[in-house]
Amino acid sequence: MITFHHATADDISLIRQLASQTWAHTYQNILSPDQLDWMFEWMYSPESLLRQMEQENQQFFIAFLGSEPCGYLSVEQQKEHLFHFQKIYVLPRFHGCGVGKSLIEKGIDYIRSVVSPPFQVELNVNRQNKAVRFYERIGFQVVDQGDFPVGNGYFMNDYIMSLTINE
Repeated sequence: MITFHHATADDISLIRQLASQTWAHTYQNILSPDQLDWMFEWMYSPESLLRQMEQENQQFFIAFLGSEPCGYLSVEQQKEHLFHFQKIYVLPRFHGCGVGKSLIEKGIDYIRSVVSPPFQVELNVNRQNKAVRFYERIGFQVVDQGDFPVGNGYFMNDYIMSLTINE
């Protein structure tokens, strides 16, 4: 059974641990080793995660299969009825177990607790990431794409995908 924990600053080390197990697996064939290392620290240093939680008001949820942590999601409200899934990652050994879909559903349930539908959920995904097909199966559609500068001369070459929830 998949359960969820609404993460706090006390969970930063667990989020970093999960990220370290998913990050390289997800991007090793897409990004250079230097970019992988730089972006990991940019997004997952303890200071960055704390800022995301406390200043950017991102809500983090950790998924558990039984008692084992297996993935995480962060949700950020950008406008009254526009939310962004900033991070969705599942440990590789749990791919195909329904964890990713459950994380998406958890994020949508959280948004429903904040606003009434209709609302829009967006996410960015690297254009070469196999997860694009997963998001399309769930109902997300590509609405834009871009090469977004993130610093240190690096870019995120992403699709922006969107899902509208009407009820």
